[in-house]
Amino acid sequence: MSHSCFHCGEVIPKGISLFVQIDTIEQAMCCVGCEAVAQTIVDNNLTDYYRFRTEVAPKSETLIPEQLKRTILLDDESLQDEFALHTGEYKETILTVEGISCAACAWLIEMQLTKLPGIFSITVNATTQRATVKWHDATLKLSEILIAIDKIGYKAQPFKASDIEEANQKQSKTFIKRLGISGILMMQVMMIAVGLYFGAFSDMSSHNLIYLRYISLFLTIPIITYGALPFYLGAINALKVRRLSMDVPVSIAIILAFSASTWATINQSGEVYFESVSMFTFLLLIGKFLEFRARNRAAEVSANLLKLMPMTAIRLKNNKEEFVVARKLEPQDQVIIKPGETIPADGVIITGASQLNEAMLSGEQLPINKTIGENVFAGTINGDSNLIVEVKHAGQHSFLSQLIRISEASQAHKPKLAKLSDKIAQYFVAIILLTAIATAWYWQQHLPSEAFWITLSVLVATCPCALSLATPTALTCATTRLNRSGVMIKSGHVMETIPAVDLIAFDKTGTLTSGDFSINQLSIIDKSYSKEAIYGYASALEAHSEHPIAKAFSVYRDFSYKTEAIEILSGVGVSGLINNKKVSIGKPQWLLIEEQLDIYKNAQCIMTIDGKTVAAFYLKDKVRKESHDLIAQLHHQNIRTCMVSGDNQLGCNQVQSSLNLGQVYSQLSATDKMEKIKELQKECNVAMVGDGINDTPVFGAAHVSIAMGGGTDIAKSGADVILLNNNLASILILKKTATKTKRIIWQNYGWAFGYNAIVLPLAVSGHITPYMAVIGMSLSSILVISNSLRLLKIKN
Repeated sequence: MSHSCFHCGEVIPKGISLFVQIDTIEQAMCCVGCEAVAQTIVDNNLTDYYRFRTEVAPKSETLIPEQLKRTILLDDESLQDEFALHTGEYKETILTVEGISCAACAWLIEMQLTKLPGIFSITVNATTQRATVKWHDATLKLSEILIAIDKIGYKAQPFKASDIEEANQKQSKTFIKRLGISGILMMQVMMIAVGLYFGAFSDMSSHNLIYLRYISLFLTIPIITYGALPFYLGAINALKVRRLSMDVPVSIAIILAFSASTWATINQSGEVYFESVSMFTFLLLIGKFLEFRARNRAAEVSANLLKLMPMTAIRLKNNKEEFVVARKLEPQDQVIIKPGETIPADGVIITGASQLNEAMLSGEQLPINKTIGENVFAGTINGDSNLIVEVKHAGQHSFLSQLIRISEASQAHKPKLAKLSDKIAQYFVAIILLTAIATAWYWQQHLPSEAFWITLSVLVATCPCALSLATPTALTCATTRLNRSGVMIKSGHVMETIPAVDLIAFDKTGTLTSGDFSINQLSIIDKSYSKEAIYGYASALEAHSEHPIAKAFSVYRDFSYKTEAIEILSGVGVSGLINNKKVSIGKPQWLLIEEQLDIYKNAQCIMTIDGKTVAAFYLKDKVRKESHDLIAQLHHQNIRTCMVSGDNQLGCNQVQSSLNLGQVYSQLSATDKMEKIKELQKECNVAMVGDGINDTPVFGAAHVSIAMGGGTDIAKSGADVILLNNNLASILILKKTATKTKRIIWQNYGWAFGYNAIVLPLAVSGHITPYMAVIGMSLSSILVISNSLRLLKIKN
């Protein structure tokens, strides 16, 4: 029994009997404090601390090792506000995960973390090397999630654009260093090998030739240790959790080839293939590096978006300006934005007017005029005038942060085909290993001298890397391309579903039309009210509505009319008390009796006061310029169109005659629209396009839902796709990109499966050398990535 504390090294007082099991050995502790710290280290799988520490922990040290301290610090609520989104009892964040080399790694992390109690969802994007995690905060802490990821050999931390850029640069430098060292040494080994093969050293004595073999051995050691290290780590991490990854056959091939050559060198008998091992590893590293560069290129979009956020802001407090950290801004704070500066948080302009560049949201480079009362978004750039903005949303709740989260979630989504291929890839690695064993046995019986190298070729040539890259690279490139055109994919199934859509249903107001209403005519029914009073009552009520029609009344707002007990009926109208009078404004069908409907059937709004009909409002709206071309293009592609609207028959017919739409269904409530969509779905795959206001039930019914993105809360919108540029023509880009993405995914799978089907029998029969195997495997992966990158070049 030890007489000193295993944790701090101090003498254990008499009568103290405390033990902690560390690496299967009971270790004595001197006090309850040391026992608690040691148990925490064990519980968090950090016993390597004891293995590698250079001195015992001081008695006063009550904290656990540095790695665990940093991780637990991330559980702090104020710190989590910077990178985590709170939604009720759940929290959601994006993590950067180091060490992901292929889709199998992503699958492995997902499988392990779903076992944790408290995990609601986890999706890992192998292309961007990020994980989106949602967890129950009362059940599970973020530090426990990070430690669980660490246990299977990966390092995770909250996603920050600047950190990602720094980590990628560091990883890129490491890759180049590995490539440089492996490349230079490989060339030296090749020079010796070429000389030996072509008889340049034929006149040398045998002991000099043995010397050259040893030189080749020592030159190869750094290549197969430092150069090939990423493959070994990937294989070990997979085997730890009893899984097979692509790195397993590659690692076996490198180790076997080097071991056999080393044995032949020491015994001075048989052939050596140090040049094969060197070139094999070098070509594999080139393939990995090119994959890394391609992943970085695809991941740059969301990282660049986050880098648009300014670090500081000028806040107005008690009429004094003060510099503050932008992420510390809170709702109701007032900030000054000077010409050329970036908006630090979502808000509303309360003083000034300017032009803003919102290209990062919509892809539209032309500046947009903004004035008092209009929304501005974090990351957009102020043009030519000073603005004072009142903050509405800050930090993780900003429009920009929503875009990042939605983009990550949609890219991480796996279609059914991809899920199937992931399963196939797992079994395929096992098949490769079994085939390699059978190949080795067969050739050992028939041609022992070549058995080893034929087996090596089988292990390498058939590695299914391309299979795992087929879907994630295509989806990432497709969403990146759509983001550039102002199209945000919110739901992962969109890219699968859109190509099958054969009927698109449009809402009218704010979708096919611009939604910029103006009052064309006012009909006063009760002459006891003046025109000014009617506008005062109407504008006071409509100020509480988000419907596009409400904007027509904003110019008549009179703040002397005080409202209370406001009630908004979705898609119908608004009612409330104004100066002790019950006032309602809305659709004629809601407020008029049967006899009056024929008289005012063409009015968009009716107003009643204390139950009496007071006025009828006739509004006008313009058809969007792009609507004509869109409908014509859809019909040309044999896609049917229809309109489902709550507007009156006359207004719908006017739009229908202008655009030549297929069917028109007018005067529908939100429930009626939903039922109509369900009815249409019996014969067609239906996409619904609306303005995102009061459309949630209808969106939920359609196969795919598309919302105009004119500043609505995209996180709350039930739509699958958001047109951030508010341009209907983007639907054609979406359809074209989704169709091409589906085609490219099939091409990727066709190539990956076809390559393996062709190369496996050739490798087994001995027709492929190790050189050819390495080049073939690397080229197949690069071809899949390059094919996916074509999606970035789709033209509007």
